[in-house]
Amino acid sequence: MSDGTTTKHLEAVHAAAGSARVAPDGRHPIELKVRSIGALFNSLDPAPFREKDLDAAAEAFIVGWAEEYPVGTPLSLRIHVQEAPAEDATPVVREAVHNYFRYRGGIVKMDLRRLMKQGRVSLLIGVAFLSTCLVVKAYLLPHSGGAAMEVVRESLAIAGWVAMWEPMQIYLYGWWPLRRRGKLYAHLAGMPVVVAVAQGKGVEAP
Repeated sequence: MSDGTTTKHLEAVHAAAGSARVAPDGRHPIELKVRSIGALFNSLDPAPFREKDLDAAAEAFIVGWAEEYPVGTPLSLRIHVQEAPAEDATPVVREAVHNYFRYRGGIVKMDLRRLMKQGRVSLLIGVAFLSTCLVVKAYLLPHSGGAAMEVVRESLAIAGWVAMWEPMQIYLYGWWPLRRRGKLYAHLAGMPVVVAVAQGKGVEAP
């Protein structure tokens, strides 16, 4: 799928999500239309059906729609299939969708743990380097020496604070997008999923 098609696809998702009605059960439905059940999943994934990865376009569709709402908003997924399956596919598809988003949520949790560990190590290194720079500036460099020595002294202080940028970036800005994405995946891993024969509703994921 080309970048242009992806952009148009996600624009359709956002437009559909903005106009979506609340279902009688109080949930905001995500309406997805596919040609067949197989089109919902990655055709190159050799795993058993219940453990298959979602197709990239289908995942982008579902996640993009869900992100239009605050985390925790009650959602449901209704999949409209043009080619009717031989038997009710809802239980199997529901399990596969839940397994996939549970798996994605686990990856995000691992990424978050690694990021926080990196933040702790970066903080220790940054504090040690900053402390060294300030000690050298205050006690080891002469307070006289003219403009050149003053430049050296101030450069040490600046270098020390620059070393603190990485942990500050992680603890101020880096962790919360991962945490939010993890909550979203956990939410999607528990939403109701229904498969129905398409009757012109939903937005098709190419």
